[in-house]
Amino acid sequence: MSAEKFTADVQQTLWQWATTPWFQIGNTDVHLLRMVGLLFILIFAWWFSTVLERGLRNLVMRGKGETMNTSGVYALARITRYLVWIVGTLIGLRYLGLDLTNLALVGGAIGVGIGLGLQNIFSNFISGIILLVERTLKVGDFVDLQSGVMGRVNEIGMRYTRITTNDLVDIIVPNSEFINGRVTNWSFNENCRRIHVPFNVAYGSDKHKVKQAALNAVAEVPGSITHDSKRRPEVWLTHFADSSLNFELVVWVEHALMISPGSTHARFMWAIDDQLRLAGIEIPFPQRDLHLRSGSLRVEMNDTRADLHAMQHPEAKPQPKP
Repeated sequence: MSAEKFTADVQQTLWQWATTPWFQIGNTDVHLLRMVGLLFILIFAWWFSTVLERGLRNLVMRGKGETMNTSGVYALARITRYLVWIVGTLIGLRYLGLDLTNLALVGGAIGVGIGLGLQNIFSNFISGIILLVERTLKVGDFVDLQSGVMGRVNEIGMRYTRITTNDLVDIIVPNSEFINGRVTNWSFNENCRRIHVPFNVAYGSDKHKVKQAALNAVAEVPGSITHDSKRRPEVWLTHFADSSLNFELVVWVEHALMISPGSTHARFMWAIDDQLRLAGIEIPFPQRDLHLRSGSLRVEMNDTRADLHAMQHPEAKPQPKP
């Protein structure tokens, strides 16, 4: 047998093996070669969508997208990637022999699946599309969610959004939480925010001295707005409590301070305490009044320090009480 005939026989055998039908979809025979073609289509769609998304994002980095904001490019890149994926999948299904006119059956099956337990995934997917299209939330925004999660948006996916807190902890939040719950976005148009810092002083303190001490504390915190006539800091007397006068410092701060609200609040509390001490104003502690209706009460005072010393040093001789 010549080498040419042997090679031809091997090629024919491999071809027959690769084209031997496994099953049929409609009038199309599904065999190994067709499955390899389907795999190639899906891999190409994935590769092309990734390259296209990366290229659109690089428009901003190279300065070619100066007329578009970052969120717009991000949304366009992500939506384009999923559209390419969908088109590639449809082409692959058509290549496999599936009649796309009968996708209504597939849609019905998907609807049943959603009704049986995929409603949360479907809800997150739709919510992700809404976030990307409406652009009420964008990468880089600092948000505070109703669930208590607070941090900067690092990624908006079709199913979840990744938020990084000030402690550098990444939290995965379902997209439906942004649609169904309350979201405070600290990164919108205004470049400043007003915060409220409550504090208490003892009864009998001079209100005017308390106000001046709190205003002096504002000057000690960098980033406080004090020279704007419409946004001057204020001190409110809010409540007469059981043991204290309750005040509230209302101050406008630059947007950068609101990225770390806990740290900002701590800075003001620290400065207020310093100024109250300088002014000789006492911090209150719980007080209770005891009223005796009738009778007499015997009061005996003991030196607890001497008793404690005796318990710790039993070998020592007791000292006479003065």
